[in-house]
Amino acid sequence: MPIWVGVGGTPQSFPRAGVLGLPLMVAIIGGETHRFRPLIDLYREAGRRAGYSLDQLKVGIHSLGYVAESTQEAIDDFFPGYEHTMTEIGKERGWPKMTRASFEAQRGPEGALLVGDPDEIVDKIIRHSKALGGISRITFMMNPASLPLAKLMRATELIGRRIAPALREVGENEVKVI
Repeated sequence: MPIWVGVGGTPQSFPRAGVLGLPLMVAIIGGETHRFRPLIDLYREAGRRAGYSLDQLKVGIHSLGYVAESTQEAIDDFFPGYEHTMTEIGKERGWPKMTRASFEAQRGPEGALLVGDPDEIVDKIIRHSKALGGISRITFMMNPASLPLAKLMRATELIGRRIAPALREVGENEVKVI
């Protein structure tokens, strides 16, 4: 059974996973994805020094997101529940209230949120992969927005029928979909 080490922003977690030669799943739930590159480089360097090949040192990212037929539909569906959830979590963690401007920044080209139509999500995943030196897995969680089951099922279908095949078509040099 494959075991992936899940990490957030704790720098020590990255080289520790590399020394152990374990695949790395980076939880990027906010901010700009490319800012995790130095930590991923630490992971790869620690793994290389421990005798593991770069092929063995797999990197995946986990993000929050939602996909719909159109970007506007995805935004309209996702934002209200996301705003509520992140504001509530923020009260516990000392984060500011979630605003529409903050949401849009996270949804932008460098932001961590994967919210949009299938083509937009594919482009963003490829952009994130390049910024991080290549990823071999992507996961994203849709339920922070408390969406109805029918919407989640449709989003899952879009992922399976449109996003995954498009990423596979791009090839292994960009991102692998497993």
